[in-house]
Amino acid sequence: MDSSKEIDAEGFTIINNVYTENEVEKLISLIENLTKNDSDNATFRKSQDLFAIRQFHKEVPETLDFIFNQNLKDIIASTFGEDYFITKSIYFDKPEKSNWFVAYHQDLTISVDKKIEIENFSNWTIKQNQFAVQPPLEILENNFTIRIHLDHTTKENGALKVINNSHSKGIFRVENLQTENETICEVEKGGIMIMRPLLFHASNKTTNNERRRVIHIEFSNHQLPNELEWSEKTFFNN
Repeated sequence: MDSSKEIDAEGFTIINNVYTENEVEKLISLIENLTKNDSDNATFRKSQDLFAIRQFHKEVPETLDFIFNQNLKDIIASTFGEDYFITKSIYFDKPEKSNWFVAYHQDLTISVDKKIEIENFSNWTIKQNQFAVQPPLEILENNFTIRIHLDHTTKENGALKVINNSHSKGIFRVENLQTENETICEVEKGGIMIMRPLLFHASNKTTNNERRRVIHIEFSNHQLPNELEWSEKTFFNN
């Protein structure tokens, strides 16, 4: 099954060997240089179980040329088309002894530049001067996320687990989730996972003392209404 058909049918796909060893090591080096020299940055989230960098592509813009190598640009163009742009990015580093886990959920909000009253935009929140809102269903259904794996990721170090095809049922409460059709999404170092935001996903605690570093990037081709704009909108095909 090709990637676009698998995403339509299951809500996700895994593609390995998107990045070379050298490309992965270059990304890791750029990230480590930032965190070493700018440890008090407000976009950083630190705990013993998780380190994260919000607005990642803005904080480390030097990574974009390595992230959007020809392999990834070809995958995006052939799977979704050429009119998509970045709307949000986060770097996650789950340490070797992390007890951090995430329960099953859908990604229901987008990051925007301001709060204004617009029909069908609801559940506004703000965190670290970042506005988030739940947009109309058609925007969520059309968006996609790419997770770039900088380490080999298995069920023992927090690989995502998903409920196949749960993206096709719209928005619904987790209590109504049927978990018998679950897949653990193991990805090789240098591979990617592509998923729809409405796909129910979760991750477990780390049990094998191995690190898990992932760059999470969200994409859309929707223009938002009125004066609302994606807060992290960035084009990558230039």
